[in-house]
Amino acid sequence: MSFIRSPLRNTFEVTDLFSLHYFEFAKDFIFEGEAHDFWEILYVDKGEIEVTADSVGYVLKQGDILFHKPNEFHSVWANRKIGPNVIVVCFECRSPAMKVFENKLFCLNDQERNWIAAILSYGFAAYEPPFDMPRYHDLIRRDDAPFGCEQQLRIHMELLLLSLASRGQSLPRSNRLSSAAKERSEDELLKRAIAYMEERLEANLTLEELCARFHVGQSRMSALFKDRLGTGVMKTYKTLKIERIKLLIREERYNFTEIAEMLGYSSIHTFSRHFKTSVDMTPTEYAKTVKARIL
Repeated sequence: MSFIRSPLRNTFEVTDLFSLHYFEFAKDFIFEGEAHDFWEILYVDKGEIEVTADSVGYVLKQGDILFHKPNEFHSVWANRKIGPNVIVVCFECRSPAMKVFENKLFCLNDQERNWIAAILSYGFAAYEPPFDMPRYHDLIRRDDAPFGCEQQLRIHMELLLLSLASRGQSLPRSNRLSSAAKERSEDELLKRAIAYMEERLEANLTLEELCARFHVGQSRMSALFKDRLGTGVMKTYKTLKIERIKLLIREERYNFTEIAEMLGYSSIHTFSRHFKTSVDMTPTEYAKTVKARIL
């Protein structure tokens, strides 16, 4: 008698683990944000936190779990009232079914909390501490790891994913919306974007490069600068460059040709034309003004 083989289908297949953390944050903790090309789950084990996912802010309470999809910019704040405990797991799962978790927030039931506990337990058994280091560090396998603990970790990760996906419905995100978290996230993004511009005044930075650095869409970045500063992104960059030029002229350490090279201009003529368009006087005229002599 011959038997027909029936391959078992994997709905979710977790292939790699990037990080496994259990954080006990201070009540004033702030993580300014990041984006990466793999999945991240964030679970609140105690207290509550404020989180942003792209341009939306949320308040997460004990028992809530939020999925950050690949390349989604996200940040975290404690509420300044109580230090929260937070579990963060970053992992690779390229299964098409992962799309169900995009922009999803859940409140775990008892069984799902047991699986989260098992993920931590097997992770602690499989890898060397510390597990409370800020963000990423290489996971190092323990020499005394119990037999099969990494597979157990993966199995419980997949059980959790299957359980959450089978619900068919997540927690309405509107229940957790936080305008304060969004506003703080935008403040941090604006501050970091301007600092990045100031560090690269010699590089002729483009809007595309700036947005790629912070994993933010051009329309969102443009709207942020327009709403908060009343001006465009590249107009702000040009203004910062002009202010740096003024400072260098006042310091009298470099001639105009050297300043033009330092600020990334292709020629002294382009430099002079840009300066006159912005300041309504040539670099030479500016250098002669009383204002230029005030450091």
